[in-house]
Amino acid sequence: MIPGLYIISTPIGNMGDIGLRALEILKNVDLIYCEDTRKTGNLLLHYQIKAKKVSYNEYNRGKRIPEVIRNIEAGKKVALVCDSGTPCISDPGYKLVQEVIKHNLFFTHIPGPSSVITGLLLSGAPPDRFIFEGFLPRKSSKRKGILEDFKEESRTGIFFESPKRIRKTLLEMKEILGERKVSIIKEMTKFYEQTIRGDISEIIKILDEKQIKGEFIIVLWGKG
Repeated sequence: MIPGLYIISTPIGNMGDIGLRALEILKNVDLIYCEDTRKTGNLLLHYQIKAKKVSYNEYNRGKRIPEVIRNIEAGKKVALVCDSGTPCISDPGYKLVQEVIKHNLFFTHIPGPSSVITGLLLSGAPPDRFIFEGFLPRKSSKRKGILEDFKEESRTGIFFESPKRIRKTLLEMKEILGERKVSIIKEMTKFYEQTIRGDISEIIKILDEKQIKGEFIIVLWGKG
């Protein structure tokens, strides 16, 4: 290993879904920058890895990015992980990557689980062409503006959503797009993994009949 930034994909649920190379690098880096030190700590404890953990998130990235650059320039090997899955997707990791590139420092990605790809495959939707939107904006006008763009979109759409907002989001999809096929997926790779497929109205009815907890991925079929 050489000094630099090692972006490491970690399990999205099942602890067994981590690669041998990822484990080897986590054992040998000097520092691990992570979204939540407690959650990453659970993973490291499971695999008996002892390493210094430092928080890196949207709120402290302004302070942490120069710190990471200094560490790499000082000859340290630094890992970046998120709470689950692949860093830089819907998290501020990409800002760090841009700065590493700007300073002409080494970085690489150790591939592994991705909630986006796993959700797409579990949905049953056409996987050949898709758009990932992440979390829709909280502001209603911006959220509806994005959904308007999907009126004529033939590609599959992938969204993240919280349990508190999923019903509202599906209602807005129905209002703006009409009836479309969707899948909602939760607890991926875990014991209670669940995928619900159907028209938007059918999914809303299921949500109304029983309380379903957990973070969701919504996969929206394209037009046509």
